[in-house]
Amino acid sequence: MKLAIVHDYLNQMGGAEKVVEVFHDMYPSAPIFTSVYIPENVSEKFKTADIRTSFMQKLPFVRKFSRHYLATYPYAFELFDFSEYDIILSSSSAFAKGAITGPDTCHICYCHTPMRFAWQYFSYIERERLSAPVRLILPYIVHRVRRWDEITVNRVDHYVANSREVERRIRKYYRRNSTVICPPVETNRFRVTEEDDGSFVIMSRLLAYKRVDVAIQAANMLRFPLKIIGAGRDEKRLKEMAGPTVEFLGRLSDADVQTCLQRCRALIFPGLEDFGIVPVEAMACGKPIIAYGRGGALDTVIDGVTGLFFAEQTAESLVKAIDAFRPDEFDPYQIRKHAETFDVSVFRRKMKQFIEEKYEQHQANYGLPQPAMLQEGLAPLDYEVEPKLV
Repeated sequence: MKLAIVHDYLNQMGGAEKVVEVFHDMYPSAPIFTSVYIPENVSEKFKTADIRTSFMQKLPFVRKFSRHYLATYPYAFELFDFSEYDIILSSSSAFAKGAITGPDTCHICYCHTPMRFAWQYFSYIERERLSAPVRLILPYIVHRVRRWDEITVNRVDHYVANSREVERRIRKYYRRNSTVICPPVETNRFRVTEEDDGSFVIMSRLLAYKRVDVAIQAANMLRFPLKIIGAGRDEKRLKEMAGPTVEFLGRLSDADVQTCLQRCRALIFPGLEDFGIVPVEAMACGKPIIAYGRGGALDTVIDGVTGLFFAEQTAESLVKAIDAFRPDEFDPYQIRKHAETFDVSVFRRKMKQFIEEKYEQHQANYGLPQPAMLQEGLAPLDYEVEPKLV
């Protein structure tokens, strides 16, 4: 059985790229097809992979201005030849799901979200600093990309959603059902400590839609120490608004991230995320989460047990939650136990069985020989697969 992994772009390191890392560990001989690959911006693990880039890799200034080539990505994935593969495993929040395969190939898409900039355009660009000409022409380009995204919906045989929030979006925008399998978290990298240096932590790419500004405003109002781990194009604006109790730590090593999470009082999670691996990593350290009560946080945080929710995406609402937060009311070992339900071993087991089941079904549908299972003795999955919507 020949399998290929397809991912939107390997030019930054985030939750989606961590999923691709695990796919590579599961299928180390499978090539990874992607539009653009910038080795210095992603994990060292990808250096051992067979990475095959599109024609976009050679476009001028693509490393720095990849967003400017928005209209080019669909062609990049449609020009890949997957005729020799039995299974395509795409990891997509944008373009990878549009890969074209033959009828004998089973295409399984692990969907991080239907492309946010196309389907949630106004909320996505609301706080982006875009010039007037860009704001004028961008809706036209996004419209064309959205139409392409609609056309490519049924190129996928089976969708896997990374959260219940994304499952709802797939049903809404694609009119397709999906199976929820939450992303993998390496909980064994972290250990519980009862240290508390009094600080609150945010770990995020510094992008406008992540709403780090909400936490900065709350820190300015209450004067609590806030440490921000991460970098991104919104960094300058955020630093301009930050008060004296806010500290920007930039990108940190895994060891430094672990130390920061183990010593903090709690993690603040202010964005409306598709899932959010960072809260699970903090909970693996036994730390509670103060999260905006929508999106993927509803899959990971148990209100009153592993953290607290704030109802509105505003500094005032977050301030109320922090005022109500009592660290001694949370059991770090109970929080850790909950985090372990998202461990990478759980993800690997569920994904492997899902892929094998769907491939066997696909083979049977075309009257082809059914292969032996790649791995014996897998326990039944704790989900029910629904039929596709008509």
